[in-house]
Amino acid sequence: MARASERLRDLDRRLGDRTATFDLLLARTEAVSSSRIEDEHATLDDYARALVGIRANGSATAMVGATAALRAMIDDAGRGSITERSVLDAHAVLMRDDPVDGPVAGRWRQVQNWIGGGASPRDAAYVPPPADDVADAMDDLFAFLARDDLDPVVQAAIAHAQFESVHPFTDGNGRIGRALVNAVLRHRGLTTSLVVPVAAALVADRAGYFAELVRYRDGHVEGVVSLVAAAVGTVCDEVEYAALRLDELEQDRAAVHRTGHGDPVTHDSTVLRVLLADPVLTEAAVSAALPPDLPWTDAVIDDLVDAGVLRPVTERRSDRAWVAPDVLAELDGLAERIRAAAAPDAVAAAAVAAPAPAPAAVAAPAPASESGRAPMPSA
Repeated sequence: MARASERLRDLDRRLGDRTATFDLLLARTEAVSSSRIEDEHATLDDYARALVGIRANGSATAMVGATAALRAMIDDAGRGSITERSVLDAHAVLMRDDPVDGPVAGRWRQVQNWIGGGASPRDAAYVPPPADDVADAMDDLFAFLARDDLDPVVQAAIAHAQFESVHPFTDGNGRIGRALVNAVLRHRGLTTSLVVPVAAALVADRAGYFAELVRYRDGHVEGVVSLVAAAVGTVCDEVEYAALRLDELEQDRAAVHRTGHGDPVTHDSTVLRVLLADPVLTEAAVSAALPPDLPWTDAVIDDLVDAGVLRPVTERRSDRAWVAPDVLAELDGLAERIRAAAAPDAVAAAAVAAPAPAPAAVAAPAPASESGRAPMPSA
């Protein structure tokens, strides 16, 4: 576990400011992968349209909300402790546009929920604590999150599993719970600008991931901790490669010229620099990026479209959106490489090739309080 923590800390330190330039790309990779675990599927073209208010694809709208919620939780964790307010606010951002759960977004549930079993909890795979116990259970979890005597990756894994066991919301628990992993890593100082797309690794084996959450509720902590630690290690390798790929894209764009007359479009163009951090571009983003002495004109975008750097995904005349195909391809490539490396067959093959030492047992943390409530880590 310490090896995963040190690997992540070292990567964040070595990439430094370079990591910040594609922070949003990594956050988007994590949010999209986390949404796919919940069977939310949409293309990044759909995602781009949702960013400018086109809600034809409900999954894309949900992914936009998941990205905003993830970044809000991480930013709050970096500024201080992980609090009830920050979790509730993130849930409000995630679910505010949901037609069913929007009215209760940002509130602990007031009803009983369950996982599996259809319309009745009788045949459910798991029934979380009653609604009346949610606030107390979350108080215990926040007390656990305030501790600094555990390895940060271990703490993040246990906090995630406990959050899923409490299932404090009517919907959105998985996405907020996985965002909590990054929030813990930021709060504990393992990352300063890096977003760790752990969900991209977990989605490679959804059945195995869900099975470890079940085992956790039966008192077996080591499995979910090992799963998250392995995901962190896999992600570090692929994020480092993604940074090299984005450097190559920047160099390639140095050769991009306008198709007509005028000055060349070079790699140090303001808009191109924005695109290296985010493959989805909106009019608002361009306006915010351009300096005051370079006002918005359609020519700024038209040249990039003609050069193949941008592709439009909207047809209207205002609030338009474009995507950068090359950065988009790297975003998809990053998620796919992580999934391939984390797939059960790949993990098994790696274990045969180079057996790892047996992990040290993870001791169950002590109760967060003496209130008589179930101690961590129990459901």
